[in-house]
Amino acid sequence: MVEILLINFLFLLFPVLIYLIFFENKIHIKKRNSFNILFSAISMILCMTFPIRLEMGFIFDLRYIPFIIASLLGGYKIALPLYVILNLYRFYLEGDGVFLSFLYSTIVFIVVPFLHKFFIDYNSKKRLLTAGSITFLLFTIYQLHLSTFLKSISLQFLINAFIMVATYVIGIITIMALIEKIIENQKAREKLVDSDRLNIISELAASISHEIRNPLTVTNGFLQLLRDSKNITEKEQHYINFSLQELKRAEGIVSDFLSLAKPQAENMVNTDLKEEIDYVNNIMIPYAHIHQVDLQCSFTNTLTHYMDKNQIRQCLINLYKNGIEAMKKDGGTLSVLVSEQNGNIVIQIKDTGCGMSEEEIQQIGKPYYSTKKEGTGLGMMVAYSTIHKLNGNIEILSEKGKGTTFVITIPASHKY
Repeated sequence: MVEILLINFLFLLFPVLIYLIFFENKIHIKKRNSFNILFSAISMILCMTFPIRLEMGFIFDLRYIPFIIASLLGGYKIALPLYVILNLYRFYLEGDGVFLSFLYSTIVFIVVPFLHKFFIDYNSKKRLLTAGSITFLLFTIYQLHLSTFLKSISLQFLINAFIMVATYVIGIITIMALIEKIIENQKAREKLVDSDRLNIISELAASISHEIRNPLTVTNGFLQLLRDSKNITEKEQHYINFSLQELKRAEGIVSDFLSLAKPQAENMVNTDLKEEIDYVNNIMIPYAHIHQVDLQCSFTNTLTHYMDKNQIRQCLINLYKNGIEAMKKDGGTLSVLVSEQNGNIVIQIKDTGCGMSEEEIQQIGKPYYSTKKEGTGLGMMVAYSTIHKLNGNIEILSEKGKGTTFVITIPASHKY
């Protein structure tokens, strides 16, 4: 029995090992569901092919572990094909318990994926606890149901029931712990890469932006003089106007790069962000009205942080602007909530715009990536750089067609 049990655990580890060895940084977001379905199905089939045999003719396998985990992490879109595959293969194997397997798998299919939308919002420890609790509850009910078919409940039946429930709970917690560790490692690696990239960009920005701005300013001045001259043709004036527009855009890009530079001592303040939020609101309310956007703000924070006030203002302006421009077509509401949670300053900027896909969210903050046709991506890069310098974090919650929420978390009372 022990050998078969270990082999079944190897079947459960199979998708995790394959992912780690071959696909960890190579699977496109759109293909992850296909990967999860394929390898979870293989794991289920292998477990069903080599079941664990206990005394009293008691037979069970670990098919429901990949089924439950995939359903919790992926919801019904992953659970449905796995449910079909599980039952088709169980009917193919025939034998006793086919109807009971179909009934129980149907219950799992209805209940477990429904919890997906709550499960993915939990932290790592809560996900482990939830997965283990759900498994314990489901298989305790399963054993109670089995007991109704017996004339009397023997000690051997109770031992077998305990072994099955314990095996499932330990198995699902073990696999979930490995998955959580993989997710944690990926996030840590991405954060390290982002940190290195932002540090390099900040150094470059500080060293070259001022030098670039000087010739741009001189060129802009001479072009304005030429534009006002009476000796140029209308066509030449059109070319000059076009050149001035491009110079203005170039200066905007340089300004964004300057925002990436290190905090300036003369701008450092210990602030609860009330003054900075009011400043940004006063600037952005007219811009919001132009685009038929209602800007609503709520401020309940009392915590402070030592920061460059100009950089945090520019960061907030960029986020406000992105939210407003995401609602250009039909207008909407931009909600800003500043609060304190667990010793952190939390800023939530929520729009009712077009939203973003998971793939777009993964790209936000990278150099020169923008969801706007004429965007440079520098605005979001500035935002990420600013929050990174404060040892903070930006989380994006978004759904296509329903809007986007930027959640900024900044630890309180930190000084440079």
